[in-house]
Amino acid sequence: MKDNLPSVAYFCMEFGLHEEFKIYSGGLGILAGDILKAANDENLPMVGVGILWRQGYTRQLIGEDGMPYDSYPEYRYDFLKDTGVVVDVKIRDRNVKCKVWECTKYNNVPLYLLDTYTLGSTDPFITGQLYGWFDEERIAQEMVLGIGGVKALNELGIKPDIYHFNDSHPVIAGIELIRQKMEKQDLSFKEALEDTRKQIVFTTHTPVEAGNEVHEHRLLKYMGAYNGLTYEEMKYIGGDPFSMTVAGLRLSKIANGVSKLHGETARNMWKGTSGAPEIIAITNGVHNGTWQDKSIVDSFMSNSKLWNSHMELKREMISYIESKNNVTLDDGILTIGFSRRAAPYKRSNLIFRNKEIIENLLKDKKLQIVFSSKAHPNDMEGKKIISNLYNMSKVYPNSVVFIEDYDMKIGKMLTRGCDVWLNNPIRPMEASGTSGMKAAMNGVLNLSVLDGWWPEGCEHGVNGWQIGGGYVGENQDKVDAESLYQVLVEEVIPTYYNNMEKWIDMMKESIKMSQEKFSAKRMVNEYYNRLYMSEV
Repeated sequence: MKDNLPSVAYFCMEFGLHEEFKIYSGGLGILAGDILKAANDENLPMVGVGILWRQGYTRQLIGEDGMPYDSYPEYRYDFLKDTGVVVDVKIRDRNVKCKVWECTKYNNVPLYLLDTYTLGSTDPFITGQLYGWFDEERIAQEMVLGIGGVKALNELGIKPDIYHFNDSHPVIAGIELIRQKMEKQDLSFKEALEDTRKQIVFTTHTPVEAGNEVHEHRLLKYMGAYNGLTYEEMKYIGGDPFSMTVAGLRLSKIANGVSKLHGETARNMWKGTSGAPEIIAITNGVHNGTWQDKSIVDSFMSNSKLWNSHMELKREMISYIESKNNVTLDDGILTIGFSRRAAPYKRSNLIFRNKEIIENLLKDKKLQIVFSSKAHPNDMEGKKIISNLYNMSKVYPNSVVFIEDYDMKIGKMLTRGCDVWLNNPIRPMEASGTSGMKAAMNGVLNLSVLDGWWPEGCEHGVNGWQIGGGYVGENQDKVDAESLYQVLVEEVIPTYYNNMEKWIDMMKESIKMSQEKFSAKRMVNEYYNRLYMSEV
C-alpha cells in the first residue's frame, strides 16, 4: 500500500465488476467497479461499500408484442467471503439486520456489501431489487447503504480518512457520521457537521436538475432517516423538500463533475446553493484491463496487423449476434454501434430521423447498425424507446439489430467489435459517456456530439468525428441530425470504403488519445491528488 495517502471508503449504490455479478444497472456502477479495480492495480488505500442485490437490477427481454418485460431471478454468489459482521439499521422503527460480505474476486480492492436477506431480518427484501419499487423502499435502501455502511466499517475496524460518495444515494452516511460525532464527542450539530465535512467528498453525475433525487421530510422522518437529527438540522443539510444532491454538496469539503463540460454545467446548476463547496472537474476514465482487448493492445504496441485484430473482434461480435438474434451481419460492411441506457435525451433514434437518407444507406449496404439498451423497470418512456429500436430491426431485418438484456458482456462485445461508435445526446445532458472511451481504446472510431468527455478527446478527422459543432438551441434535433448525415455520408463512409490506410491511422490515433488520458488509472490518481488530499 502506498504510504502517506489518505485511506478512502468509496460508497456507491451499485458496482459493475463483471457481468456474472449482477449488482449493477449501468454506467454509474461500471464506473464504480472500474475505480475499485484501478485502485487495486495502483495499490491505493481504498475499500468499496455497497449493497448485495439478491435479485439484481432486472433481466429485460422483448415480448411477442415488441415491448420489454422484466424478470427478477434470485442470485447466489458462493465466492463472497462472510466477514462475520452483522449490523443493525433502524428503519420504520424496527431493527433491520444487515449481513456484511466481502468481494475481492475481480482484482479489485475489498468491496463490502450489505445484505438484508440475513436470517431473521424484519425486511429481507430491502436489498432485493436495485432501484426497485418506490420512494419508501428507495429511502430504506439508502439507509442500509449509508447508516449500515458506516457501521459496517466500524465493526470491521476500518477507519477511513475520507468517505467518497459516488452520486447522492450514500448521503445518509453523512447523517450517521454527524450523529456519531454528536454522541461520542459531545459536539453540537454545527461542530459535528463541520468536522464531518473534512472527511467527505462528493461526485455529482446528473446534469439535469429534475433528475436529482428529492424526498419529503415527513417520509424521511417516518423511515428513520433523520437518525437522531431534528427537522431544522436536516433542512439545514438538504433543504425542504430534502434534495439528496444539495445534501451531498453541503456535507462535502469538495465535489466534482465527471468531465470538463459537466463541471461547468454542475457549477451553473448549483451556484445558488448556500454552503456548497467548490465543484471541480475530474473526467471519468475506464479500466483498461477490463475494456481494452489484449490483441488490440499488442497490435498497437507492435505497430502491426491492427486491422486484422479488429476484424477478428468484429467477426466474434457478428457470431455472437447470430447466436442471440439469428441474424447474420456482413463483416465487410461499415458497422455502427449504439448501446446505453434508454433515455430520451440520448436520442437513440436520431439516425432514423430522415427516412429517405437512412433507408438508402441501409439498402445500398453502406452501413449496418447494432443497438442494445435497457430501461428502468418502471420507466415506460424508456421501454417505448427500446420497443422503437426493436421495431426498426424488424423494418430493416438484415441491417439493423437490437440485442436484448444489455449488460457488461454485450457492452464489451460492441465496444470492441463495431467500426464506429455513435453517441448523439442533447448537449449538455451527457455528463461523461464512458462507452465512447471503451470504444476509442479498441480503435473503434467515435462519431459523437461534442458532449461529455468527447470535447476533451476529439480531433475531427484524426481520431474520430464530431457532429453538431457544439450547437445548443432551437431545432437542436434538426441541426444535429443534418450534421450526422453530412459527416456520415461525406467523411465516414468514403474513408471506410476508399481510404483504409487513413482509417487504420485514425484507429491508431484513437487508441493513442484514449488509453492513458481516459483510463481509470489516471482518474483514480487524480481523485487522490485533487479530491482526497484537498484542504477544506
